[in-house]
Amino acid sequence: MKLKFLIDEDFSNYKTCAMFVGFPYCTFKCEKDCGIAGICANSALAKAPIIDVSPAEIVARYMNNPISSAIVFGGLEPFDSFESLLPFVALIRLHTQDPIIIYTGYAESEVGHEVSELRNYSNIIIKFGRFVPNATPRYDPVLGVTLVSDNQYAVKIS
Repeated sequence: MKLKFLIDEDFSNYKTCAMFVGFPYCTFKCEKDCGIAGICANSALAKAPIIDVSPAEIVARYMNNPISSAIVFGGLEPFDSFESLLPFVALIRLHTQDPIIIYTGYAESEVGHEVSELRNYSNIIIKFGRFVPNATPRYDPVLGVTLVSDNQYAVKIS
């Protein structure tokens, strides 16, 4: 599975400790929408090398970690690697029903087909919405964290 990074214990993207899986691709739609290149917090990450980690290794690391109790997919943009994301969700569901959180810059209307496919799996949360420069941050009660733009929100889809 191609990734930018894998963090076994992350405390900043969900209300409990989570493994954070960083996906490798993004169209940088947030920057295109606002017209400011390099504004995305992940811009530098795009230049980082891509690593290859087997899905089985990721599952083993997660299942053998007594601290993490959720998995966060973020990025760059998980939905730009949906062909890897969906099979991994299916694989992890063979081992645990812990929350899976997907951070996306897409709006719900832009990824409706993908969301429909993810509804086949339990305990999936999606954070929707692009980063908007100078927007007001807002606390999201589903995630238990403050998001950087007030248009962003999380929904438990299944």
